[in-house]
Amino acid sequence: MQNVMTIAKRQFLAFFNGPAAYIVAVIVLGLVEFLFWQTFFLQGRASSREMFVYFGYILPFAIAALTMGLIAEEKGNGTIEVLLTMPVKESEVILGKFLGAYGLVVVIILLSLVNPIAVSNLGDLDWGPVLTGYLGLLLLSAAMVAIGLAASSWTSNQLIAFFITLTFVVIFGWIVPTAARFLATGWYATLLDMISFNHHLESMARGVIDTRDVVFFLSLTAVGLVVSFQALESRRWS
Repeated sequence: MQNVMTIAKRQFLAFFNGPAAYIVAVIVLGLVEFLFWQTFFLQGRASSREMFVYFGYILPFAIAALTMGLIAEEKGNGTIEVLLTMPVKESEVILGKFLGAYGLVVVIILLSLVNPIAVSNLGDLDWGPVLTGYLGLLLLSAAMVAIGLAASSWTSNQLIAFFITLTFVVIFGWIVPTAARFLATGWYATLLDMISFNHHLESMARGVIDTRDVVFFLSLTAVGLVVSFQALESRRWS
């Protein structure tokens, strides 16, 4: 566990060695703030639900940018060979990289707490849906970080990793839920809802904690980590 935390800390701090972390944080929070407050006073009620919806549409771009170099950069620089010759397991490298990137995403998400706090000062805010909404965001983010890590593990080109991650999360975060709303009813719509990121997130943003939503995100996270591990393990023996 010590190796995992060492790698996680190194990765987390590495984001702040350049402008990447600051740029992503400012863009994400700025867009969420703008979109949320632009429509807030039109709702006529004290609610932060729309904020989580906006996060669901913006985070895919941010996470794709943050995760594209997790392993791909190490491969491109040749430092992955040095890392794999050290007394660390592939699973420790993967978990450390995951936790380092996920930690930054969690920080960005939690900085948005200023919005519901401000809303609570303007009206009678129900904190139940706010807390479940944040839980949904954290679970969604974990799944997307794991997907980004998997994409980065299978290529040494950061741009390829970025577009693979972005394509995957946009399909299941944007296109699939749009198609489900277009179909409206029927088993096709039900199936699309089951694999839609935003459908599960919006359910939790309404204050509903359904085990199916939690299992969906945790399963995606586990699959992403396993795929990443397999990619790294195959490299050691290639």
